[in-house]
Amino acid sequence: MADIPAGDDAMSSLFRPPVIRSALGVLDKSLFSKTINLAAAAVADKRNIAAWRQKLLKENSLLGLERIQGVVSHPDQTLASQGTKCLLLNPNIKAQEPETWTPTLQEGVASKEIGVVPYDLLLDYDYWSYEDVMRSLLPSDLRDEHDGIPQGFNQAGHVAHMNLRERYLPYKKLIAQVIVDKNLSVKTVINKVANVGTESEFRTFAYEVLAGPDDLNVEARENDCIFRFDYSKVYWNSKLEGEHRRLINLFQPGEVVCDVMAGIGPFAVPAGKKGVFVWANDYNPESYRYLDENIKRNKVRQYVRPFNQDGRTFIREAADLVYAASTNGEHAVSGPNRREQRSRHPDSKPTGKSTSIPGSKRIPIPSTISHFIMNLPASAITFLSHFRGLYAGREQLFAPHTGTRLPMVHVHCFAPKADDDTPFTDICERISTEIGIKMKFGEAENAYEVSILEVRNVAPNKRMFCASFRVPPEVAFADRP
Repeated sequence: MADIPAGDDAMSSLFRPPVIRSALGVLDKSLFSKTINLAAAAVADKRNIAAWRQKLLKENSLLGLERIQGVVSHPDQTLASQGTKCLLLNPNIKAQEPETWTPTLQEGVASKEIGVVPYDLLLDYDYWSYEDVMRSLLPSDLRDEHDGIPQGFNQAGHVAHMNLRERYLPYKKLIAQVIVDKNLSVKTVINKVANVGTESEFRTFAYEVLAGPDDLNVEARENDCIFRFDYSKVYWNSKLEGEHRRLINLFQPGEVVCDVMAGIGPFAVPAGKKGVFVWANDYNPESYRYLDENIKRNKVRQYVRPFNQDGRTFIREAADLVYAASTNGEHAVSGPNRREQRSRHPDSKPTGKSTSIPGSKRIPIPSTISHFIMNLPASAITFLSHFRGLYAGREQLFAPHTGTRLPMVHVHCFAPKADDDTPFTDICERISTEIGIKMKFGEAENAYEVSILEVRNVAPNKRMFCASFRVPPEVAFADRP
């Protein structure tokens, strides 16, 4: 049993798991059992539990830890069977030492409304968090300067995808098992054994299964959409959900967005749900297949069109296709859904004929693209040269002839970590080189300026950014190569 330590560190040291240095890859859960000697306030009348809890809470007498039930049955089995309850007390309060009792406890004992009794609190493997268990199992010399442990993973449905550093590989099976134990939604843990893109131009990767079944057919939910796919055949990163949402929030219903490297649709499908037209392309045939399925699954077919082409050729082709669709009068139809239709016309029956739905509205496809998304950070900037001639000969579609501005491009990229503006300068120079026009760091709404947002840390010395800028007229209206 654990004795209560003295001093301000009593709580933190008392509720640490035991230090265990078991054999590599062996997880003995029984070794994590720990009994802590506490005191408890036994309330004579269980109807007064809430009142006494409030009194003791005010003077900080209660245990008050997350994941530990503060109200427990009396340790005496006879009294417990009669329904007597106890309130777990702060570790500094000891049942056999009245001098440690607070004034409220002393008053309660004197009035015989409560009693202070010993209570043995049993904590086991199920209580400890993943971080607790790993700090207990891994040698301290494996942790980094921030006392770090291997805990970051990219989750896709029931699959947790890790990228373990070499020093943790001897413990990989153990780490994976604890992840499964402590994350109810995780059934399979895999570890990447090669860099993304090293073995496949489609950003897929070689992997090994560390725990659970070798089943990578997953279902993921993101931004109110459902995505199903084989994680081993396509690219998916749940850590980009916030970035997906950020850009989607920029798009307005009725606009056209061109998603050049759409993957299985994390930008395109949610955008389609909000009434944005999306020309969505991916070079990977498997990504295209799942993109098409997810478009159907989420019922955004009239807004999102899938393509399977090289992104370089798709950039200009998308501009032409959107213009043609607009010229041909193509449109979406919005209106009440079937449930709303039935509520408005309860006696009507489906006829199977195409009829005009009361309250429906035609939404025409605009003639120009408002945004381009290029989420291929390793190489997307090299695609920018293909914007040259994007709208060659169609100057009349844009300001000053109309109120329409040239498209905004959102290109993701990597750059080294730095504490100054070096990454921003570097990104602007790379963009300038590709489009042949000098661009500088600034605000994207200003001509020839690029706004750059840091998306996330990818590695200790590597960050992912999103650079946004409007296509310069000298680029958009240039002769096509």
